[in-house]
Amino acid sequence: MVFLDPPTDEELTRRAQSGETAALGLLLARHQAPMRAVALSLLGHGPDAEDAVQDAVVTALRRIGDVRDPAAVGAWLRAIVRNTSRMRLRADREETPGLDQLDQLDRLAPGTDGPSHPERVVDRHAMRDWIWNAMAELPQQLRLVLMLRHFSGITSYQEIAGACEIPVGTVRSRLSQARGKLAEVLLRTATEAHDDASRLVEDSRKEAELTLDGAMRGRQPREILELWPAETELVGILRTPGERCHPFPAMERTRQSGITQHLRHVVASPDITIWEMTTANPDGIPNPCPPNLAWLMIRRPDRRVRSLRVVFPGRPA
Repeated sequence: MVFLDPPTDEELTRRAQSGETAALGLLLARHQAPMRAVALSLLGHGPDAEDAVQDAVVTALRRIGDVRDPAAVGAWLRAIVRNTSRMRLRADREETPGLDQLDQLDRLAPGTDGPSHPERVVDRHAMRDWIWNAMAELPQQLRLVLMLRHFSGITSYQEIAGACEIPVGTVRSRLSQARGKLAEVLLRTATEAHDDASRLVEDSRKEAELTLDGAMRGRQPREILELWPAETELVGILRTPGERCHPFPAMERTRQSGITQHLRHVVASPDITIWEMTTANPDGIPNPCPPNLAWLMIRRPDRRVRSLRVVFPGRPA
């Protein structure tokens, strides 16, 4: 009987960089214990230490292709955990590191080329489809907080709580559950074939552009009208209290006020869509719109919009 030596970290890293998801899953499993040890040494036992490890895992998924020294990937992973933990110790308010902070971690981690937008990084690697197909197996409420936390600009606990209309403590609980379940699914599905996740994002981007153009013209094309049936409901801060509202009247009020919205970023899963916008106000408007907002849509299985919530990051819920 011939016993084969286990693959080295360098071999696994190079295989992961070439798109082999099983290699990345094995690499993360191999280094989970030392990563947790670093977090525990800085944060002690508790949810913060587990969150720091999970943040490092997400960063590794996003940045594995940029590691310059594959043999030192263990030190790279531990450095990310160390930086995540230190940032938590410096935090002034209860929030997990946002995307900007995660990009700082990417910059500080050895062997990477600096920050980049998460979706563009994921799109650059063959890991993208594996990650998004694994996320699709999570319950909707868990997937929503994970999408907001790691793939949108709505990243703090307070902002996610406002977007989902849940307490901050529930945000923490759901994120912890989502990370744990995602890790399980990733390891279980590492060797499977995965659907092309970029196609859904690209289709959603085209839909967003058509919808925004129709809203500014005051008339939506037929293919967009079919996605917003009469039972579609506007929820959240823009809803008229005590009434069931369709989103189109709110779009018309925005058009008449002269406020323009420009698509900045798209996050999409089969039943959750997030369109992030920048806005511009006409001169002298009495109630100007904040410079950034997001459309958070829940969809039916046929892709029609069930509900729309407009979220203003950084503003109180």
